[in-house]
Amino acid sequence: MKGILGRYRNQLPLANYDFTLGEGDTPLISAPALSRATGAEIFLKLEGCNPTGSFKDRGMVVAVAKAMEEKSGAIICASTGNTAASAAAYAARAGLTCAVVIPQGNIALGKLAQAMIFGARVLPIEGNFDCALKLVRELAEQGNLTLVNSVNPHRIEGQKTAAFEIVDELGDAPEILALPVGNAGNITAYWRGFSEYLRAGTASRAPKMFGFQAAGAAPIVRGAPIENPQTIATAIRIGNPASWKGALAARAESGGLIEAVTDDEILAAYRLLAEREGVFCEPASAAGVAGILKLARAERLPRGARIVCVLTGSGLKDPETAMRGLELPEALPATMDAVARALEIG
Repeated sequence: MKGILGRYRNQLPLANYDFTLGEGDTPLISAPALSRATGAEIFLKLEGCNPTGSFKDRGMVVAVAKAMEEKSGAIICASTGNTAASAAAYAARAGLTCAVVIPQGNIALGKLAQAMIFGARVLPIEGNFDCALKLVRELAEQGNLTLVNSVNPHRIEGQKTAAFEIVDELGDAPEILALPVGNAGNITAYWRGFSEYLRAGTASRAPKMFGFQAAGAAPIVRGAPIENPQTIATAIRIGNPASWKGALAARAESGGLIEAVTDDEILAAYRLLAEREGVFCEPASAAGVAGILKLARAERLPRGARIVCVLTGSGLKDPETAMRGLELPEALPATMDAVARALEIG
């Protein structure tokens, strides 16, 4: 497998492309239940199928490859989980030291386990993600550390390749791209990718960018940073996005929108995806789907529009949320009669 550095070498800022964990080329599948519910033609981009289970791998492979080119001694990032997991994996592959600074108690167990098993130096702090990002930016300015958060422009370059893949598979850009917005690097990257394909003539149009923040962590929607953001969707629990300006540009230039969805709406979409589409994503990933369902209920969604919803990470990142409120039944005797009675068969 070539990975994105091999597949899109002419669109990326690197000289050396022999570095990959097999990122990219993620499935784009139709969503019949969602399509019926909204009156649109919905597709799901399954970014949880990347090597560490999230879209972060696309940008991380470029950022870490660039750090190798520049003879960096180590990489560092702040993270609510997915960036930490991805940075740790690619650093391990590259033979680099990796340090991650995380908000104590605000990281899903699946993501924390990844960062630690990959050998990263994990440093919890008594503060939120925004505090962690401020600290690592300052540290990176002082020494031989490469910052690999989305403020690193090479991260955005890698993440834009998901837009290329969507056009390559559909034959053109969709009318709408819907996705969660946390630190806002992804909406910035997708817009860059679609814009580049449009300028190159590979696509005949660029989509409207529909970004959705969690209502308790919606600084762009409110127009001001949030000191203590709160949401069950930990991956987008960010009060002062690093790529705020990029998100505003994507919204304005595409004629799109950035709105908020509640935790209840996110969880309803999360369960619908699992129960009706057979797709298990982490809660934050369902924010884009929640937003599309909300717009459809308000009759604000064009009938028949071709829409791609980006599911940014795997549900296995956060099994605790999936199991909340669920209980296994008591064990049955290992007999056909007992199992048949439990299933009300015969």
